[in-house]
Amino acid sequence: MQETTYLNCACGAVEMEAQKSPILSTECHCTSCRTAADMMRELHVAPPLRESSGGIRMVMYRKDRVRCSKGAAHLREFRLTDTTKTRRVVAACCNTPMFLDFTQGHWIDLYGHLWPIGTLPPLQMRTMTGDLDDPSILPRDVPNLKTHSPRFFLRLIGAWAAMRFRTPKIDYV
Repeated sequence: MQETTYLNCACGAVEMEAQKSPILSTECHCTSCRTAADMMRELHVAPPLRESSGGIRMVMYRKDRVRCSKGAAHLREFRLTDTTKTRRVVAACCNTPMFLDFTQGHWIDLYGHLWPIGTLPPLQMRTMTGDLDDPSILPRDVPNLKTHSPRFFLRLIGAWAAMRFRTPKIDYV
């Protein structure tokens, strides 16, 4: 039996499907994620992305295991600059941040706030805590990594190998 997770924007007009297990469940503290979260929070009625620790909760999936099953016409890019290789995607119907797409990568980061209460995969690590002024304030419930760890990269490379080193494009945005 195939496990599928259904995730919706705040108003329900957009539905995403994520199949099987995620690659990794993280909380990112990099400057660009925190800046983008603050900028997206300024959108009309947008839900907050930041956790109490200040990071952004994300669940990483292979791109070939995620699709938009409803409301793709509402999805809009949100980029920090015109030349960035990452794009955040927002459901324009209600300004709900949906995911972060590394356009040249094989994975997609679905934002943690999309999961119904009690169903978000457990946090495995915090990354990029070296970008914080004072990372010592973070809880010590999971590893708080200054950058991306070898384990982080091994999980990504393992997922890519399982995909036969393909890099699918997200064509519904």
